[in-house]
Order: sequence, then C-alpha cells, then structure tokens
Amino acid sequence: MAFFKLKTLKHPLFWLFIVVTIGAIAVAKTAYVNLENAKQNSKFDELTVVVQKQNLGVKVLASGTIEPVQNVNISPKNPGILAQLKVEQGDFVTQGQVLAIMENAEIQAQILQSQANLNRALANLAQGKIRIPAEINQAQVKVDQAIARLEEINQRIPKDLDQARAKVTQAQSRLDLAKVRVDRYQYLEKEGAITSDRLDEVMNEYNTAIANLFDAQQQLAQIQQTTPPETTQQKAVISEARITLKQKEASAKNEIQQLQAEVDSAQAQLKQVEIRFRDTVITAPFEGIVTQKFATEGAFVTPTTSASSTASATSSSILALAQGLEIIAKVPEIDMAQLKVGQKVDIMADAYPDELFTGTIKRIAPEAIIEQNVTSFEVVITLVTGLEKLRSKMNVDVTFIGEDITDTLVVPTVAILTKDGKTGVLVADQKGQPKFTPVTLGLTLEDKTQILQGLSAGDKIFIDLPPDFKN
Repeated sequence: MAFFKLKTLKHPLFWLFIVVTIGAIAVAKTAYVNLENAKQNSKFDELTVVVQKQNLGVKVLASGTIEPVQNVNISPKNPGILAQLKVEQGDFVTQGQVLAIMENAEIQAQILQSQANLNRALANLAQGKIRIPAEINQAQVKVDQAIARLEEINQRIPKDLDQARAKVTQAQSRLDLAKVRVDRYQYLEKEGAITSDRLDEVMNEYNTAIANLFDAQQQLAQIQQTTPPETTQQKAVISEARITLKQKEASAKNEIQQLQAEVDSAQAQLKQVEIRFRDTVITAPFEGIVTQKFATEGAFVTPTTSASSTASATSSSILALAQGLEIIAKVPEIDMAQLKVGQKVDIMADAYPDELFTGTIKRIAPEAIIEQNVTSFEVVITLVTGLEKLRSKMNVDVTFIGEDITDTLVVPTVAILTKDGKTGVLVADQKGQPKFTPVTLGLTLEDKTQILQGLSAGDKIFIDLPPDFKN
C-alpha cells in the first residue's frame, strides 16, 4: 500500500476531508450492522430455549371433600311412633348399641297371644302323640277280639251240632222205646192184663217222646241254619275292625303332621312377631358418630316418607351414623397416568390453612365422571393424619406426590405442536430457522413436558413462531 504525502498533493485539505468522511461512513456502517445483528440475536433468544436435562418432581393437584368411610341413615322398618331416642348428635356409639325404641306395647301383646297359640299347639301335638297310638291299639284290640270271637264260634258250633244231634238220637231212642211199650201195653190191655189207665200213661209217655224228638230235631235244624250267618257276620265284624285299624294307621301320620304343622305355624307367627318387636329396638349397625338427628321422641316416623333436615319433621330416617373419614378427590383425566394406589398425598384444609395433613391413595374409580364437558376420575384418599381435627364435608386441596424423575430432557409445554398428525417441536437449524422435528412425549407436569425421544440436550427449540415462519 502506498503512502500519500500530503505535501505533494494539490489541495491537501480537500483530500483529508474525503478520507475522514469515508472513515466515518465505514465506522457508522459497521456499528449499524453490529446493532442489527444484536437485535436479531436478542429476538432469536426470545423465541427459543435450550433443551436441558432436569429433575422433575411429579405432583398432581386436585380438590376434594372429606366424606365418611361408611355412612347410613338409621330408619325404622315399620311405621310407628318414636318412643325413645337414646343418643344425641355427636355421640360416639358402638356396634349393637341401642339408638332408639319405637312404640311396641301392641306388639308385646301380640307376642303373648302368639306364645299362647304355640303352647296350645304344642299341647295338642303332645296329646295327639299319646291319643293316636292309643286309638290304633284300641282298633287292633277290636280286630283281635273279633278274630277270637270267630275262633270261639268256629270251636263252639261243632259242639252245639254234636249235642243237638245227640239229643235227636236220644229222643229217637226214647220214642222207639215208648213205641215198643205202647204196642205191648195195647196188647196187654186187649188181653185184660192191664187197665186202660195204665195204657193211657204209656201213651202219654209215647206222645211226650214224640214231642221231645220234635224239639230236638228243631234245635238241630236251628243250629244248622244259624251257623253260617253267625260266622259270616263275625267275619264282617273282623273286616270292619281291620279297615278301621288301617284307617287309623294311615291317618295317624297325617294327623301327627297336621298337628306338627300347627305347631310350626304358631312358631312362625311367634317368630314373626318377635322380629317385629326386635325391629322396634333400633341398634347401631357399626361403631361411629351420630352426625345428624332427624326425629324427636313422640314423632310418627314412617319409612315411606322422605327424609328431612329438620329435627321435628316426620322422616324416614331417625338419625345419621357415620364411621371414619376419607377424602373424595376429582382428578382430571390427563393426570390419571401419574396416580397409583398407595401413593402419598399432601392435604391442605381450608379450616386449617397453616397445617399440612397426609394420606395415601386407597382406590381409583374404574369409570370417569363427565361434568360440564370435563372428564375426571374420583380418587379415594385414606387419611393418615388429621383424623382428630378434620370433619365430614370439609373442603380440601390435595397434592399427589409421585416419584421424582431424574436427569430427563424437558421442554416447555408451549413448545409442543402437531403437524400432519405427528407431535413434535420446532428445532433451530444452523441458520437459526425453525425445523419441525417429531418427538415422543413423556409426562406433562404443569408447564413442563418430558421428552423421551427426538431431541438432545443443547438443542434450541422455538417456544414461539417467528413472524416470517410458514408452516
């Protein structure tokens, strides 16, 4: 480069001005370029962030309400007047403790009547078990007696016939003898050996013999004629006695069963009335606290009417009983993947803003609830602390504490976008221009999203689109 000597130049001041002016323009241009570059770099930094690895503390926020673990409205099974109320609101009761007694004087009278009916049925059954076998025995005795009578007849008839025949034979012999004597005495009377009076005596004996023979023959004929009917009649008596015996034996079982059925029916009626009586004594189904009282003594309470919140109103419920406390929280669908049973929960109650209570997830509802187009799931939380302070129906804010995710790629959630059905981010290329890059997303926690694939630490991604960007 040649150096000009001002002394050799014509008009040196002019050329000096030219040189100074050119230098000033060059300095100004350089300053402008540097300023524009600084502006562009500042704008670029505002639109982009650097992808970094961070530790994520998994927390899900939700609101909930404290509810009893078990809650029931105590009601009478049958309508009636509340005679006694043995507890007050806030009382702690044990399982089986008497809470209230309904009016039951009429039922007690029915119990006495039913017990009397049962005693009568039992007495009839006992008598039947004695009477029926006795009647069967009597029927059997009559059969035996009839058979014995037939045997007696069968044994007696031959003897009577023999005796009648013997009498006929004897009478015939006497007649024959009398006939011989008559013939002899008639001859003697003709010969004058005897008197007529003597002959008359012999004739009288002869006539008597004839009459005796006739009587004997008549008796024999009568016995011969009456023997078959008497036997037949006695056989009929035996048959009738046997039929009566079979009827007694056949009906005995049914009669005993009928008497037993009357006992069973009376026992059932007594048991039914006793159950109704027990139903008038209302006991606690489990231990817990009386949370509400709906009726007072003397009120007519019926299970067919609706419950009322006023203590003096007729109600289907006498009181409300609750056991234990738990929290019912509604968690948005998007956060459900971060929850599991047994997970720790931090609890803040509006009533105790300066205290932190703890709990664990007990149950996650299997079905979602949709309210005002918002899908959420009910999560039941078991209280670990705060049982002595927290009360049913209190409002609480809960924080579900998950396991921390360490050294993972994280980007602002606003940087996530969708293009052609794919999820990704805009990565700055070497010229600082946005380039869509698909990524695999992990957890989304508030304003941060975990990136599982697609990016590396140090990549710059756009959190806002440049004005000249064309998608």
